[in-house]
Amino acid sequence: MSQVTTGLRSVLSHPAVYDTLQHLMGARRLRVYNVQTHVRPFPGMRMLDLGCGTAEVLDALPPDVCYVGYDMSAEYIAAARRRFGDRGVFCCGLLQQADVGKHEPFDLVTGTGVLHHLDDAAAHAFMMVAAAALKPGGRIYTVDPCLAPGQNPIARLLISHDRGRHVRDAAGYLALARRLTADVTGRLVHTSWIPYTRWHMECRVAAQSD
Repeated sequence: MSQVTTGLRSVLSHPAVYDTLQHLMGARRLRVYNVQTHVRPFPGMRMLDLGCGTAEVLDALPPDVCYVGYDMSAEYIAAARRRFGDRGVFCCGLLQQADVGKHEPFDLVTGTGVLHHLDDAAAHAFMMVAAAALKPGGRIYTVDPCLAPGQNPIARLLISHDRGRHVRDAAGYLALARRLTADVTGRLVHTSWIPYTRWHMECRVAAQSD
């Protein structure tokens, strides 16, 4: 994973600072939008959240979703366990292909703000692990900052100073997903309360019998 964690960016490693900044950036509204538009929960849904951070998405999920979150930050995982307890299973580390079988298959695997931290090889490995964790016909949903022609200059400035060093344009994210499946849809979303640009992408993995 490639990210800048020195200087002022180092404070984002602290869960309270990270969550506060996310709140100021409109993360709560974004999470509700993401859940309603892209997660689309249903009773008994199994959701795997790779790069879950402090698992704040649980605030927007109904309680009957079976949630498993992974993050490499011990501080973030500890904060998630303190706040949400048995609302989910919180694992510190990087889910590896060999460990996918430890979990029952999932209906949805999400990666919120993950791909822009990964170079192409690592991003492809992430997508392969996500696909291996899915039930046949399951979905992968990712959302990341995105470079786009004509975007607000403030958005471009904020994105250029992101901790992730692999922010792509829409075509770049699509190219990653299409190495895995042709069934990919994406949407560019510009926000205005604090100018920002995000790429929302859904990938459906074909059923094994196809």
